[in-house]
Amino acid sequence: MTYRMMAGAAALVTAAALAATVPVAAQAAPAAATPCGASAMVKETLPNGTTWQMCWRINDKAGLVLDHVFVATKRYPTPVQVLDSIRLAQLNVPYDNGDTEYNDLTAIGMGGYDMETLTGDDCKGGSIRVGSDGSGEPEQRKVLCVSAEPRGLAYRLHEQEWDDTTDQPKDTIYSQQGHDLVLRTISKLGWYEYVTEYRLHDDGQISARLGATGDLAPNEYSVASNGWPIGKGAKDYATMHYHNAFWRVDFNIAGKGGEQVEQYDTTTDGRGSMTAKLKTSRTAIAKEGTFTKVNQRWWRLVSPTSKNADGHARSYEIVTTGGDKYEGHPETKPDVTFSQKDPCEKWASDNASDPECPLDIQTVVDFVKNKQKLTDPVAWVRVGFHHVPRDEDQSPMPMHWQGFELVPRDFTEMNPLTPDGRTGVNGNQYPQD
Repeated sequence: MTYRMMAGAAALVTAAALAATVPVAAQAAPAAATPCGASAMVKETLPNGTTWQMCWRINDKAGLVLDHVFVATKRYPTPVQVLDSIRLAQLNVPYDNGDTEYNDLTAIGMGGYDMETLTGDDCKGGSIRVGSDGSGEPEQRKVLCVSAEPRGLAYRLHEQEWDDTTDQPKDTIYSQQGHDLVLRTISKLGWYEYVTEYRLHDDGQISARLGATGDLAPNEYSVASNGWPIGKGAKDYATMHYHNAFWRVDFNIAGKGGEQVEQYDTTTDGRGSMTAKLKTSRTAIAKEGTFTKVNQRWWRLVSPTSKNADGHARSYEIVTTGGDKYEGHPETKPDVTFSQKDPCEKWASDNASDPECPLDIQTVVDFVKNKQKLTDPVAWVRVGFHHVPRDEDQSPMPMHWQGFELVPRDFTEMNPLTPDGRTGVNGNQYPQD
């Protein structure tokens, strides 16, 4: 990767062509109080009746930022807030030869003049929104793609009952396809092209992803010990490198705020009559800190005041889906960092200095060193990808993705996509004698 040289034609991102079969409707749930004008608002209803509403903007460094994110479903039509904001917080790219490293967001930026104007198949089947590229210039460009895309089977249930009328078994099949509201932008940083993408599922889940495409940087070639042979023979070795992506996630569940952080761990606890017994324990995380994923560990941010209709506290679970851990920096080792919200803490590394802010808070590790009490937590989620180049990366480079999921846990008392025939199934329908 180099920022002095620009590649030729690069791969274009293709959204599913669904204009006829998966319309992004404009009707549905009542409007939520979203503090932005029409040009900065996305409010769309998916085929299953779920409506997502949010504000969007382009930051010169972070690129696409989503603010004030609300969700409503056909079954639960009142909009409920999920997030105050979500955005990228850094993209650290160190090369395996130890001689090259970039902090792409703070050194270059995903917005501004490095944000691409969408064209061609960049937003096929969706609609392109016009807005500022974050550079501060008044020019408006086609920078945001909004589309509805199928996500596969949302659920399937084969229900078998005995029909007393016919004295025969009766089969009912419940099966439905799911859909996502997808927002994406493209930024060109040297030879690489990055796709910032948020997929908002019709069941309330949110997927945050960063895609990389474009080209391998021709000036970043080295030797066999830290490169991979590209081209004929064993002459050109494309240098292996990391993509350490960080996201900043600020929840505001039901607009109440003050979420509490909980960690869950499952361990073996003896044996039952047939197999091992497992015990899941909860640890309240009351103070700032860095945390690492281990087997059968997960985290959630839970509202202390907002509950679903069953009386259970609403929450969202952070699901990290693997990824490579870069051991070269302290800040790239934790999978999740929880810090008390602070306007001076903007970037996960190479934190921008501000005359009114302390100079010693440069990484997420610095953010939590004082172990402040968490009353308004911010989650910093890191997902690494070790890019070992291959012949197929030429050219254009196929898209590779890294990211994580935000999964609703007790946000509603039932599946928000529950079909009419299953609305009464809440809790144990067949209690034991």
